[in-house]
Amino acid sequence: MELRHLRYFSVLAEELHFGRAARRLSISQPPLSVAIRQLEDNVGARLFERNSKEVRLTPAGEALRISARRVLLQAEEAAIEARDVALGSAGRLRIGFVGAMLYRGLPQALRAFQAKHPAVRITLSELNSGVQITELLNDRLDIGFAHTRRVPLELQHRLLLSEPFVACLPAGHALARKRVLAPADLRDQPFVLFSREASPDYHERILSICADAGFLPEVRHEVRHWLAVVSLVSQGMGVALVPQAMRHSALRGAVFRPLDRVVAQSEAYGIWRNGPANVLVERLLQGVVDAQPAAAVPPQGGRASPLGGGELHAAKRSEKPGGRHF
Repeated sequence: MELRHLRYFSVLAEELHFGRAARRLSISQPPLSVAIRQLEDNVGARLFERNSKEVRLTPAGEALRISARRVLLQAEEAAIEARDVALGSAGRLRIGFVGAMLYRGLPQALRAFQAKHPAVRITLSELNSGVQITELLNDRLDIGFAHTRRVPLELQHRLLLSEPFVACLPAGHALARKRVLAPADLRDQPFVLFSREASPDYHERILSICADAGFLPEVRHEVRHWLAVVSLVSQGMGVALVPQAMRHSALRGAVFRPLDRVVAQSEAYGIWRNGPANVLVERLLQGVVDAQPAAAVPPQGGRASPLGGGELHAAKRSEKPGGRHF
């Protein structure tokens, strides 16, 4: 049974006249008669009583008329929904994000995105980078905002922003009186560090900053979220190196000081699955780039372009597959 058969049947059931029904369908009468016979053969029952004077629905035809109208309506709604999704005006977007993205333009981008796409249903999940990759691979996320570019070949990534690390100190700390710090100033200070388990990338990057300054930090506390890092520092439980965006966390008791030289950068990436382009993902990625504060440095010094072109194109992972990815 084809939708075409049901559409022909429904029009004939309304008109109860082959000539008028054929004109409405913009076909000639013989193809309509053939389609109705095919439908009756498929159903296994006569749907119309017809003679030279009139056409009437049989009880079987009356029952099918109601069901056919419902099926055709559902098919039309499905086509409209598919078209709206393709155009980006409807659908769903399952988003994973690391906590630092709350201070990197993600909320502003989401507000602007939702205003333009009110029919799109958005769900947010705060997850570390490794969990986001797992969720993407299992089709439980559509896009992730993470700290890493080390992703499996099944995923693509785009660098959204790169910003410096800054020193985070308790407000009453002696070093807080300095306007600019050298990484070496933090020697012999107790550190609050981002957990290796949560993000090996960030853990190793901060250790490398300290190593380049000639010391290994005395790690007192390891936590899984940047906001927890800043919160512990604000309580006087140590010092930390954090992404510049964390200055906007506005936690009382914590102060931030720039470093006197460029060190390893804190980077944020958009990550999504390989496959046909998803217009909703494309638009949200661009929205996040557009929402970046002026201090954040877009890669290559320019704006990100839509997926598939421009200076900031989506890049497949160049590393070999295998091992842990965070």
